[in-house]
Amino acid sequence: MEAIETIAAQWMDEHPEYQADFADVDRALSTMYEATEGRTNPFLHLSMHLSISEQCSIDQPRGIRQAVELLTHKRNSLHQAHHEAMECLGTMLWESQRAGRPPDGDAYIACVQRHATKD
Repeated sequence: MEAIETIAAQWMDEHPEYQADFADVDRALSTMYEATEGRTNPFLHLSMHLSISEQCSIDQPRGIRQAVELLTHKRNSLHQAHHEAMECLGTMLWESQRAGRPPDGDAYIACVQRHATKD
C-alpha cells in the first residue's frame, strides 16, 4: 500500500459508521450527499482527515502541526482534534471562496489554536 492509502485506511477504521459507504462503490458513485438532508459526505470527511494529516506532516501552513498537536493534547484525542480542525479548515475554505481570495492560513491556524485554548 502507498503511504496515503495506509493513512486513509487508519481514518476509515476510525469511522465505522461510514463502512457501508466505503464498501459499495456503485452506491457511493450514485449517492448525492446533501448537507441540507443532515447527511455527512463520508468521502469529504475522509478527505479532510487526509488533508489535515498531510498539512501536519509538512507543517503547511507553517504552524499547523503545532496547533493540531496542542489541540490533540488538550482533547486527549487526535481524532477529536482533527474534527475541530476540520471546522476551521472548512471555514477558511468557505470564506476564501466567498471573498474570491486565497485561503488565509494564518486565520486557519488561529482558529485551531482558539479551539486548543477553550474548554
